Amino acid sequence: MSVTTLIPAQASSAMTDPFGRRISYLRVSVTDRCDLRCFYCMSEDMTFLPKADLLTLEELDRLCSAFIAKGVTKLRLTGGEPLVRRNVMGLVRSLSRHLKTGALKELTLTTNGSLLAKYADELADCGVKRINVSLDTLDAGKFRTITRWGDLSKVMAGIDAAQAAGLAVKINAVALKSLNEDEIPALMEWAHGRDMALTLIEVMPMGDIGEGRIDQYVPLSLLRARLAGSYTLTDLPDNTGGPARYVRIAETGGKLGFITPMTHNFCEACNRVRITCTGTIHTCLGHEDASDLRKPLRASTDNDLLNATIDRAIGLKPKGHDFIIDRRHNRPSVSRHMSVTGG
Repeated sequence: MSVTTLIPAQASSAMTDPFGRRISYLRVSVTDRCDLRCFYCMSEDMTFLPKADLLTLEELDRLCSAFIAKGVTKLRLTGGEPLVRRNVMGLVRSLSRHLKTGALKELTLTTNGSLLAKYADELADCGVKRINVSLDTLDAGKFRTITRWGDLSKVMAGIDAAQAAGLAVKINAVALKSLNEDEIPALMEWAHGRDMALTLIEVMPMGDIGEGRIDQYVPLSLLRARLAGSYTLTDLPDNTGGPARYVRIAETGGKLGFITPMTHNFCEACNRVRITCTGTIHTCLGHEDASDLRKPLRASTDNDLLNATIDRAIGLKPKGHDFIIDRRHNRPSVSRHMSVTGG
C-alpha cells in the first residue's frame, strides 16, 4: 500500500505557545495496540480502541504534513507499538518525502524492538537515521515479567538488525523499584559497549494499570547518586529535542540520559506536542487537555479549518505538568494510558 497525501504541504504560520516556546517536535501515535503488556504501561486485559476510530494512514500522513508545513522539523512515530500497525511502512515511506525536501530534519520512531528485525532495512531505506528501543532489562526472566509475555531474544535480534542496517539505536529504560534498579550499571555498560546511549525514565502516573505506581517508582536522583559512587559523570549540554538531560560516563565513554518528570519538571523548554491515533492533540503529557483534530481533518479537503484548530490547541498549551506520586496521590495523574497518548 502506498500512502500519499491529497493535500500538498503549504507554508503556514509557525506554532508558538503562550509562553514563547516554538513547537517543532511532533510525536504521533499510529496505534494504541501493542504486542507486549508492560505492567507499568498497560493493564493485562486492555480494551483497545475500535479500528474504525483510528485515523487512516492517509489521514495520518495529511495531519503530519500539516504540522510540518507549520514548522515541525522532528517527527516521531509511536504507539502502542507502531510496527504492529498494518502497512505502517507505507506511511513511513510517504512521510520520508519531507526529508528529501528538507522541510523535515528527522523522521524517527520508538519501538519495543520485537518486530525490528523485519523492518530495520526498510526503515533505513526510508531515511530513518536513528530509533529508540524500549528495553528495561537484559534478564530474559525479568523481561517476561515486565512485559508479561515478551521474548527478549526477539528484541536483541531487532537491535542487531537495526545496527546492521546503519541505524543509531538509543535504549530507553524505565527505572522500576526492586526490579531493575540494581541492574542499571550493567544495562548501561552493555549499551555503551555497543555504541548505544541509554536513557533512564521515571515511572509516570498515567492510566489505570490495576496497581499503584508508588510501589514501582524510584527517583532518578537516587540512581544518579548511586552511579556517581562508581562512575565519573559529566553533564553535557546536548539537546536532542526531547526532555532528557545527558551526562558522559568517563569509564565507558558513553552517554546516559535522565528523563525526570517526577523529580525535576522538564517543561521550561518544551517544544513538543502529541497526537493520538484517533487524531486528538495533547499539548502536555501531564494534563487532561485535548483538542479534536479528526473532525476538522475530515470536514474539508483543504487545511484551513485544520490549521485554525491546531493554532487554538497550541494557544492553550500549559506551562508545565504536575505529576505526583506519593501515598496520598497513589492514582493516575491523567486517566489515559501512555499507549493511547503516544510514548
